[in-house]
Amino acid sequence: MERRAPIALWRLSRPSQLGLIALVYALGVAMAYGRGHGATAGPVRVGFGLAALLPVAASVHYANEYADVETDALTDRTRFSGGSGALVETDLPRAVALRAGIAAGGLGLAAVGLGVAAAAVGLADGPLLTPPAAVLLAGILVVGWQYSVGPLRLAWNGLGAATNALLGGAALPLYGFAVAAGAVTAEAALATLPFAVVVFVNLLETTWPDRRADAAVGKRTLAARWSAARLRAAYALGGAAAALAAAALAGRVLPPLVTGATLLPLVGLAPGYRRFTRREEPLPAVATMVALAAATTAAWALVALGVGPGA
Repeated sequence: MERRAPIALWRLSRPSQLGLIALVYALGVAMAYGRGHGATAGPVRVGFGLAALLPVAASVHYANEYADVETDALTDRTRFSGGSGALVETDLPRAVALRAGIAAGGLGLAAVGLGVAAAAVGLADGPLLTPPAAVLLAGILVVGWQYSVGPLRLAWNGLGAATNALLGGAALPLYGFAVAAGAVTAEAALATLPFAVVVFVNLLETTWPDRRADAAVGKRTLAARWSAARLRAAYALGGAAAALAAAALAGRVLPPLVTGATLLPLVGLAPGYRRFTRREEPLPAVATMVALAAATTAAWALVALGVGPGA
């Protein structure tokens, strides 16, 4: 067990997803600078915000792996579904993931406390995490655990896609915004709407291959509850809603460069709709989500640098 555990813990943390989480955090930071709210946030504060986020994100992943060990043992894993497979393949007890989740969550909460009290303990001239950022990060940890475990078990009760869209699509970039800007604005919240909708569509796609295994263990995701026709309708409506939201927010909320960077990747949902529920391996919505995060992060950064129309 001693030899297997470190590698398993690394895999259970889902490193590729941690990388995506760092990108979405950067999106929020770039948005703060692009909107002119992040001028006072230096690299130390931004770096500390990321350092506090990563153990929180890993903790949520560990909790998910702990809760999903039965369905992961039944499903056919793909690159983007079925969990890491580390517990099943190494035959480690599921309690390993639970203990790792508690430890990582405790580390994240300790970082939150340290960030808020940084000035009082002489670590910095001011807080490294303002109260809005601290509340958002603590909320991500609590709701992230409730996505998988009791008492709410949101992913098991048909609320997983909506919860993931709220956490990964809205709360996460807003946490980055709050770290850089010190607060959250209504315009920043509105700016996350297209991305949050795409995260929802992505969850429809990534839970589809696991639907039979999920249903067998009582995990009632939307993919396990709804018919293929209803899921496809939700996929199409989600893609349209993301595009309409970007168009509606163009101008006051989204600068022209960011609007273009939002709309262009959404084209990827068209082939996604054609193959959704007809092929088992998720890809188009995942690729669209990643491309959207990368493109809008770059666009907001360019706006912050004064590049492009409306900058």
